[in-house]
Amino acid sequence: MDLAFEKAGGLIPAIIQDDHTGAVLMLGFMNEEALAETHRTGNVVFYSRSRNRLWKKGESSGHVLRVCDVRVDCDADSLLVLVEPLGPGVCHEGYRTCFFRRIESDGNATPIEEQTFEPEQVYGQDTKE
Repeated sequence: MDLAFEKAGGLIPAIIQDDHTGAVLMLGFMNEEALAETHRTGNVVFYSRSRNRLWKKGESSGHVLRVCDVRVDCDADSLLVLVEPLGPGVCHEGYRTCFFRRIESDGNATPIEEQTFEPEQVYGQDTKE
C-alpha cells in the first residue's frame, strides 16, 4: 500500500495505543524509513523532528514499544500502532501516557494521572527522550 507521506513533508502521524488497555499513549511521526525499521525490528521507531534522525522509542529509557499491529486510516496519511509497552511509562515527564493532563474550562491543564517513574532517574538531567 502506498502511504501519503508527501502530504506532510515526508512524515505521517503515528498514534500509539496500548493493545491491552486501549489507552492512547503518545503521538509520534514516522517517515518511510522509520516505518520500515518498525516493521523490521518489531519495536516502534519514529522520525524525531527535533533531532532530524530516526529515534527508537526506549533507546535511552529502555521503555520500548513492542508492535502488535499497525493500521492505516482511510486517507492513508496516518497510522494507528497497537503496542505492548515494556516499561512503566512512555512519557518523558514520568507518566504512563503523554496524555496525562486535562484542559479545564478555565484553560488550565490539570494532571489526572500519577507519575509512574522519576524522569531524572531514567534520563538524568536530559529528561527529553
